[in-house]
Amino acid sequence: MRALTPFLWFKVPLDEVVAYYRSIFDDFRELSTSPHTATFEIAGQRIMALAGARHDFNESVSFFIECEDQEEVDRYWGRLTADGGQESQCGWLKDRFGLSWQVVPKALMEHLSDPDREKAERVQQALLSMQKIDVAGLDRAAAG
Repeated sequence: MRALTPFLWFKVPLDEVVAYYRSIFDDFRELSTSPHTATFEIAGQRIMALAGARHDFNESVSFFIECEDQEEVDRYWGRLTADGGQESQCGWLKDRFGLSWQVVPKALMEHLSDPDREKAERVQQALLSMQKIDVAGLDRAAAG
């Protein structure tokens, strides 16, 4: 198998999709476009898009953004929820097209995989009270 490429069906014109993601991701790269199809890369991940969807996106499929720090979480969270996006719980959101994203700092995964299970459980409980993930809040929960 050469590659596994997500194929997304959008309800809006693809020039709008391409412009939107280009404005969010600094490493966005447009590979090809036509009125009905587009292929682009975000963070090296190739994505194919089709216009004219009859179905909505749902939470059963999402893109996961692993962020270095709170600044990066804030940047992606703000950009993806702007212009009609919707916040959800535990670092999940929907962008203005209804596509689900998880915006997650590395610190969360580090805390949750800590061998001290009580510490990891405190972090998990703190996470459940958050929409956008707050790294300082996770760190406080981890410290006890």
